Amino acid sequence: MDPVVAAFIAELDHPMKAEIESVRALILGLGPQVGEGIKWKAPTFRTTDDFATINLRSTNSLQVILHLGAKVRPDLQKPVIADPAGLLKWLGKDRCMATLGAGDAFRANLPAFEAVLRQWIAVV
Repeated sequence: MDPVVAAFIAELDHPMKAEIESVRALILGLGPQVGEGIKWKAPTFRTTDDFATINLRSTNSLQVILHLGAKVRPDLQKPVIADPAGLLKWLGKDRCMATLGAGDAFRANLPAFEAVLRQWIAVV
């Protein structure tokens, strides 16, 4: 865990703070290859390139933007990601938004989100 990100979250005044901390722990728990930092004024995660950013604009449902790098890459093909829980809304060929909800819905969606993340980092 990056101390800069830990300090950022500690100072964060956000109604979804508990959910943000849970998603951070989930993403970092995917493996030692996952790192983190602050980019776009939000916690962002990477392996060889950035792949996920927590959307802090949403205050009633936790959202995570999944992307294939820090810059738009129109040359990429849209990855095939199994999403039986319907968490993803595609924003382009190289990015989508996962909406996890809040409270009980958030907790219920975590296993499906972890499955999506594992697929996503395999294509980053």
